This record gives sequence, C-alpha cells and structure tokens, in this order.
Amino acid sequence: MLRIAVPNKGSLSGPAAEMLHEAGYRQRKESKELVTVDVENDVEFFYLRPKDIAIYVASGKLDIGITGRDLLLDSGANAEEILALNFGRSTFRYATRPGTAKGPEDFHGMTIATSYEGIVAKHLAEQGIDASVVHLDGAVETAIQLGVAQVIADVVETGTSLRNAGLEIIGEPILKSEAVVIRRHGAGTPDARAQQFLRRLQGVLVARSYVMMDYDIRVEQLENAVALTPGLESPTVSPLHHEGWVAVRAMVPAKEAQRIMDDLYDIGARAILTTSIHACRL
Repeated sequence: MLRIAVPNKGSLSGPAAEMLHEAGYRQRKESKELVTVDVENDVEFFYLRPKDIAIYVASGKLDIGITGRDLLLDSGANAEEILALNFGRSTFRYATRPGTAKGPEDFHGMTIATSYEGIVAKHLAEQGIDASVVHLDGAVETAIQLGVAQVIADVVETGTSLRNAGLEIIGEPILKSEAVVIRRHGAGTPDARAQQFLRRLQGVLVARSYVMMDYDIRVEQLENAVALTPGLESPTVSPLHHEGWVAVRAMVPAKEAQRIMDDLYDIGARAILTTSIHACRL
C-alpha cells in the first residue's frame, strides 16, 4: 500500500485535500482523523504537521509527501521535490527599517530573525555573509521593534503588514515557494503505484489549466483556425452536414480562452463553446 503524507492544517491543507479528491482519492471526513485508508486505490494517507512531512518522507517510513518547497528546504531532510502543484505560492524575502541596509551585502555583523532558520543560514553562507540567525516561531517583524534583530526574513505576499510595522523589503527574493510532492532522495524510480499517483495529480494540473473548445468553421478558414487552436497533438476535425463547414475540437489554455474565442469569431468561426475538463491523462 502506498503511504502518503498530507498537511493536516494550515494554508496547504485544504487545497491539498481538494486536489487529491479531484484525483479520485478518498479523503478524511473530519479534521481530527490522523489516517485515512483508500482501499480501492491501495493508498494510506497520513495527516501530519506540514513542517514534519519532509522528515517522515526522508526516513523512508512514508513513500510520498505533499508540503511546501520552503518547508522542505528549511528542514534539511534527505528528500527531494518531484512535482510542483501550483498552489500555496509564497515569496520569502528580507525586510528591515529604512536606512538599515541596502541589501544582504550589508548584513555583516547583524542579527536576522526568522521562522526558517535553515533557509536563511544557507542563503547567507552562499552569499558569504557573516551574520547571526535567531529562530522565532511567528510575528518575526516584532523582533526589530524589540531589538532582538536588525533584519527579518519572512514570507511576503503583499508586503502590507511589513509596511505597517515600519519595515521595507530589501534585496532579491530568497526563495519562491509553492506546494510540492516530495520523496526520499535517491529512492530510485517510483514504483507503479507512485507513478499512477503522480499521473493523477498531473492530470488535475492539466485539467485546471485547460478548457475544451468546440467551434464550427468554414473549410477555407480551417488552417487559420487550427493555428489558433493547435491542441496538444492536433485538433479533432469533423465534417458537418452543411457542405463547406467542419467542426473543430481542441484543448486550449484556460487563461487564453476568451482571446482565442474572439480571434476565432473574427475569422468566421461560430457556435464557439468552452467546457471544463475534470480529469485527463496525457
């Protein structure tokens, strides 16, 4: 049975469960459940603290885990990312009071407060910066106000909370994170069950990113239409009852669907429809 670690709470928990459900896996019904067995798919899900998942996977006790890239790297665990999941995105950056430093090159001799000590220490070492790192579990921006540190390193979304605390973001992002699937480093080629699991998640990612587009077009405009909707291999083209017309079906990127529909209409396409894709295998 394939053993998979899933975040039990936090910003990754809900989206991870939703993706697994879309992939056809049974999920827990109540948040207090620690283990769920999906007999039909031969999978056992363990709901763990996101920060601990990389440790469990690296130990070999669990085959696969879903966690954040930042949590994986901060843990220092012997585990590796094998698939990005396109949710839970965040950016990790330095911030300090205006005038304190222009960038990390000015951090020598300073103290940096963060909840991600592993990531920050590694980044400083790579930059050749001699600075101290103090670990805090939350509200790191307060560390500067209380004199515990001169700089903080934290997850930044809009930057509003930092500005409200009188801080400014400096330097380039330390890390761009998102939810990822991980496994033990050097575990070899995934077995058939793990490969099936990854294919299902990849299918969900594609289904979320594409829509199916159908439309009718005159034969003389078919090549122009196909150029707009090439599909993955090529579109499906079928003759219509009315001579000189064909029906076309192709997958198109969801974020470009409205523009493509406009362009198709301009060259004479009609009955243009888009439908959601719930699952796929490519």
